[in-house]
Amino acid sequence: MTPPRSNSWASRRRSSGRAWPSKPAIANCPTWRRNERCDISQLALAASRSRAHRAPSRRPRRPRSHYNAPVHLNASAPMRIDLAGATLDIWPLYLYHAEAQTLNVAVTLRARCWLGTRDDRRLVLRSIDAKQRVEADHWSALPEEAPWRLLKRILAHFDGAGLELVTQSDSPIGAGIAGSSALNIATCAALARWRGQDLTGEALLGVAMNLEAQAIDVPTGAQDYRPAFYGGVSAVELGVAGVTRVGLDVDAAALASRLVVAYTGASRQSGINNWEVMKGRIDGGPGIADHFDQICRVAGVMRRALVAADWPEVGRQIAREWELRKRLAPGVTTPAIDDLIDRAGRAGALGAKICGAGGGGCIAAFAEPGDMAAVTAALTDGGATILPCSVDTDGLTVAEGGSAPV
Repeated sequence: MTPPRSNSWASRRRSSGRAWPSKPAIANCPTWRRNERCDISQLALAASRSRAHRAPSRRPRRPRSHYNAPVHLNASAPMRIDLAGATLDIWPLYLYHAEAQTLNVAVTLRARCWLGTRDDRRLVLRSIDAKQRVEADHWSALPEEAPWRLLKRILAHFDGAGLELVTQSDSPIGAGIAGSSALNIATCAALARWRGQDLTGEALLGVAMNLEAQAIDVPTGAQDYRPAFYGGVSAVELGVAGVTRVGLDVDAAALASRLVVAYTGASRQSGINNWEVMKGRIDGGPGIADHFDQICRVAGVMRRALVAADWPEVGRQIAREWELRKRLAPGVTTPAIDDLIDRAGRAGALGAKICGAGGGGCIAAFAEPGDMAAVTAALTDGGATILPCSVDTDGLTVAEGGSAPV
């Protein structure tokens, strides 16, 4: 997917590398005095030259919602399963480890945002999942608590007014599969379209990441926004040169036939666990640096196995990654999580791990197709809820029209 290039006046001015021509000096313009004979053609030429040298208007482009025609947009973005390397995508952790990368797969569990314009300046927000609704005269009057905290900051950034926003997610709250990041990307994309902004992919990802950091009050990683925007199976390479997404040539159907996603029944708070892990690494906690070095090596081995369709090796590396990850901080695993992963293993899973920061949310189990039914049954018997999904290759979609569910 190639994001559109920005066509805003400010972007064109910056990219040109040239300053706008200054207004012509009065001395250079023909002067006409009252009661003096004048050649009309000379005056017309002077006026033409003046218009040609006039700088473009600096008035910002007005959003489409300010015109008479109503705007209705429907945006959605996929969630993800992180296969290896998570938490290393938080700056500056990846700078401390050679060849840091994360591996992820976008799945067909989506977060959705419906945007519609209103005849007044009020904001109306509705969360289908939370079964809550709120109205305000201005974004600054929106509540700070969930589920409005992130939306409030997104609306502040885009100066939203005269809008109705409706949100819905295919996963439970706190599932650990980047539902908030997917909703963030979908909402930012819808508001950017409403504003008439043609943001590049990286610009949109940067805005979404920074807004989420404001909302949760701790640093956020770079990984989760990329599967939401691009879809597919990918590696996110991290280093001093920055963050680079690399799409992986993986058989999506074969991978999907070996993955099962199960919700443990307990939500998690990724910001808390990630902050504990990050603080422990920076403070020099015992063994944490070595664990992250090994996680980097696991990600490298798993990446090669994915591309080679070496599925048994992929399963072994998922199991290895989980053994290392649960040692990073207390609370990454729980007795309930350990029980579910043990059940999956006894039923034939080659590997299983918690998604995201841990402490709750979803488990991703990996098994050969012939063992999938037994693994699924084992997780269900242990109290987990299966979330049916496959690999999403569409990424972010924004369409005009459509209305939100009642």
